[in-house]
Amino acid sequence: MVAAALDRPGLRLTAAELIALRPPPRSGRARPASRRPGAIPARTAGQGMDLREIRAFTDGDDIRRIDPAATARTGQLHVRSFHEDRDDTTLLVADFRHAMLWGTVDALRSVRAARHLARLGWEAVARGGSVGLLVAGDDGPASLQPNTGAAQMQAVAVMLAARHDAALLRRGKAAALGPVIAQAQRIAPPGSRVHLATGPDGLEGTDAALARLARGRTVAVHLILDPAESAPPGRVLSVSAGGTARRGLLAPHDPAPQLALLRTLGIEPHVLAS
Repeated sequence: MVAAALDRPGLRLTAAELIALRPPPRSGRARPASRRPGAIPARTAGQGMDLREIRAFTDGDDIRRIDPAATARTGQLHVRSFHEDRDDTTLLVADFRHAMLWGTVDALRSVRAARHLARLGWEAVARGGSVGLLVAGDDGPASLQPNTGAAQMQAVAVMLAARHDAALLRRGKAAALGPVIAQAQRIAPPGSRVHLATGPDGLEGTDAALARLARGRTVAVHLILDPAESAPPGRVLSVSAGGTARRGLLAPHDPAPQLALLRTLGIEPHVLAS
């Protein structure tokens, strides 16, 4: 059980706060129930479920696509053309390892990461896509297979909160992120989106794994910066670690080199600094 001192907003993550991030419903045509979960119509013609156009028959067209009404009305063969369905699966990857469990203002970096991922998940559900979850922790990863609907996002919120509680109680050797990224490659199908939220110090040794994950997928890395990293106070501070204490000025973190490296790996880099 989480200690009372940690049971405060910004320190302890709750499912309720993540569920409350759900945006208001948008008007518009709902996704047909006959389409497989997590698939949405692409703009190119194909074998999907959404009608793209009715046009005159040409050599090579599938006769099973002939539209009887248009053919009878015009006296010429007409066929139906459909949008091609593409996979709209979003995998959220939250880093709850020990290095993410700190913060200097109103929330731990891990809490801010979870809130950001929850917003992305709700956006995916709103457009009819499926959402899955993978949590990196020092006690090993935990995952939730992709599925659609608000109930799935509620399950994502519950798992994020539970795994964050476990991370707050965990004391042990720090785990590497590389194996978690490899697991993301197995969960996220080709054509899917992957959103990884971690700190600028969380990607060590992951270049090769990230490059493999980005093959055939849209991968975004969201670097969560604490205000002390992005805009440190301009005064001398005392910093202690174990039995060592030092005084000095904190330099702001410059993410530019890391962002450039991520782009060379085929990754979309983002910085969340507030």
